[in-house]
Amino acid sequence: MDRMVTDILLQVFGIGVTVFMFLYSHGIPQKIYAKLRQRALAADAESKRQFVRGAQLLSQARRSSTSTTRSTLAKQAEEQADKAIAYDPRDAAAHILKGLALDLQGFKTSALASFDIALSPLAIKSLTEVERGDALYRRAELLMSIKSREGRVESAIQDLTRAVEICEDKAKAFRLLGECYEAEEKKEEARNAYEEALKVEPEYPAARAALDRLGE
Repeated sequence: MDRMVTDILLQVFGIGVTVFMFLYSHGIPQKIYAKLRQRALAADAESKRQFVRGAQLLSQARRSSTSTTRSTLAKQAEEQADKAIAYDPRDAAAHILKGLALDLQGFKTSALASFDIALSPLAIKSLTEVERGDALYRRAELLMSIKSREGRVESAIQDLTRAVEICEDKAKAFRLLGECYEAEEKKEEARNAYEEALKVEPEYPAARAALDRLGE
C-alpha cells in the first residue's frame, strides 16, 4: 500500500515536472511573471500619482483661510488617499495622508485608525526610520487630542518614547512627552522631558514655559 502511494506521488511529480518544462520551453512562466510585474509597476505608479494629488490638496486645505474651503479640500485629499490605498494598501504614506486629511476635518478617531494602519506590520516597512518617528509623533498627538483619554495617554507615552529617538523634530516630541507625563501627574518625568526638549532647541518657548510652570 505504501509503495503504491509512493509510486503515485512519483508519477504526479514526474507529470508536474514535464508540464513545467513544456511551459518553460515556451516562455510561459516568464511571460506570466512579466505581466504580473508590469501590472504591479503600473499600480505603484498610479498609487503614487493619486498620493501626490492628495498631498497637494491637503497642502491647499491647510493654507485655506475659510473653514468651508478647508473642509472641502481636506475631503478631496481623503478621497485621493483612498484611491492610492486601493492601488497599494501596504503604502504607509497613503494611510498617513488619509489620517492627516481626516484630522483636518475634525474626525480624530478615524484619523487615529489610519495612523494605526500606517504603523501596523502591513505597512510600516514602507517607511524610513525618520518617517516612522514622525508618524509615531503624529499618532501621539491624536491620542492626546481625543477627549476620552482613558488608556490613551499611556499609548501616547509609548509612541513618544520611541519617537524621540528617531523623529525629525525631537524637541516637539520631547515637549509632547512632557505633557503626557503631566497628564499622568508624573512631574519629575515631565520635567526631564522638557529639559531634553531644551537641550535639542534651547530657545523653545513651549518647553521653557512648561518648566516655569512646574517650578524649575
